[in-house]
Amino acid sequence: MSNNGGAPYGSNEPTSFGLQPPRPGGPGQQPGVPVQQPGAPARQSGAPAQQPGVPYPGNPYASPTQVVPEPTQVVPEQQAQDPGAGRLIGGRYRLLSKLGHGGMGTVWRAKDETVDREVAVKEPRVPDHLPERERANAFERMRREARAAARLDHPGVVNVHDVAVVDGQPWIVMELVQGRSLGDALQEGTLGVRESARVGLEVLGALEAAHAAGILHRDVKPDNVLLGRHDRIVLTDFGIAQIEGETNLTDTGGFVGSPEYIAPERVLGQRPGPASDLWSLGVLLYAATEGVSPFRRSNTPATLQSVLNSTPTPPASASGPLAQVINGLLDKEPSRRPGAAQVRRLLEEAAQPPAQAPTQVVQIAGPGGKGIRVGRKTLIGLGAAVVAAAVAAYLVIADPFAGPLPDGWKTREQKALGATLAVPADYQVGKPDADDLDKNWVTYTDWSGSIWIGLNLAKKSEDTSKQIKDSARAEMYADDGEFKDSGSYNLSMPEGPETTPEGNTTYRGKESAENTVIYTTTDSQNPRPRELKIFYYKSSAGDMYKLSISYPGKGDFTARGREVAKAAIANLDINKL
Repeated sequence: MSNNGGAPYGSNEPTSFGLQPPRPGGPGQQPGVPVQQPGAPARQSGAPAQQPGVPYPGNPYASPTQVVPEPTQVVPEQQAQDPGAGRLIGGRYRLLSKLGHGGMGTVWRAKDETVDREVAVKEPRVPDHLPERERANAFERMRREARAAARLDHPGVVNVHDVAVVDGQPWIVMELVQGRSLGDALQEGTLGVRESARVGLEVLGALEAAHAAGILHRDVKPDNVLLGRHDRIVLTDFGIAQIEGETNLTDTGGFVGSPEYIAPERVLGQRPGPASDLWSLGVLLYAATEGVSPFRRSNTPATLQSVLNSTPTPPASASGPLAQVINGLLDKEPSRRPGAAQVRRLLEEAAQPPAQAPTQVVQIAGPGGKGIRVGRKTLIGLGAAVVAAAVAAYLVIADPFAGPLPDGWKTREQKALGATLAVPADYQVGKPDADDLDKNWVTYTDWSGSIWIGLNLAKKSEDTSKQIKDSARAEMYADDGEFKDSGSYNLSMPEGPETTPEGNTTYRGKESAENTVIYTTTDSQNPRPRELKIFYYKSSAGDMYKLSISYPGKGDFTARGREVAKAAIANLDINKL
């Protein structure tokens, strides 16, 4: 849905979102050459005049030869320019001015004279020359849009108030969202990581509500996300939504949706599912940070080929959890994409304010080998001579990967494993039984049994069947495949748990990998949600280390379990790197 100075279902007002300058050089675009979104309608004539200015070569949402004006409220003088303004619809909705229009309808700002409030009214726009069957489909699609949105009770979904039938055609009456679309905002620049994550969280919430109601949106894109007042973010335009149990309205050979945001399985004509909407969310987040969909090309066929075959360049402006979300959601295989719960957890982390830089810690060996920890300010106050003497005795500057060891924790040397574990002091050790053939593991468990830490070593010298993979990353992905196919680790884990593989971590400057597994135990009498964090490292000798931390997936122990996992991984000491 394009618009003339306003969001599809709202007036064009400023929002609180801070924008960054557009990034130069998007895929498939030449600097200074306008690129129109494949399948998107052109901006209509009669839009507010724009003044020439500095081009935006890296942001295809922006006109490269024009400066987008500051958004303004729709003023009464515009009403006279809109044929049809003043018409009364359904005996109560007075049309005031056009907000925008697209392939399926025109959106009007209107006044509900019965309750004296402003609303948005969507007028059906179907060409008269279309065959009757296609016209009927278009009208049914609008009715379905109203039903889909009306079934959802979520602040991130635009509210539908009424459907007024005029001459057999449905006019959808919705709330008027004061704001503008994300697509309009991206004409001026890109969003930062935190604001992109916040937008993603709200859109994800709307999608979760839709999926729980058996509705697939099928057209998640920046133009269908409104940035409203009071930080409200709304997903709109359920015009091509698929409702579970209802027949498909797509015409034979037809294609619905915006090509650069459509999941590969839909391009291939396969049955879509919630993962298809999540793919589109991943593309939307990419566009929010980079200013352009990674799959946009100069025409629709090339765009669809890109969706099927191109590997996106990692987003340059996103890092950490947000980059994990984007990269994970853009997996061509739906079953490998992270689920909504994992996406929410990562986006919540990305949306948090940056933590204050920790005090640099220096550990100086004390009597009996015990470390004395001092802060940076204290260290400076000691003077260079004292510091030099301390270094001569024994000085360990904390590795970025390590500690400091949390209060109440102890290190436990595991000579047989060639490593030292850090665990809470009151955790109970569990060792292999005397008749256990595999002696290369150890566990520590809290008294409640809710949280446990386990270290396993696979020695190269004992790997006669060549089961150890070539790298920590390869080992992690191999395990991840086993989780998806059959479960593993004998933890009452079902097939196909949710996983978040991280193949780009490092341990003391060398390659490592991590994975987080979320599942509900298969115990039929007492199923419990669990999380399992696994750290992988392959030593220079070819030995594979796996540090696993398991804890409840919900409840009071979840946050504690994640803290334990983070500290245990950070303080693991492998003797022979």
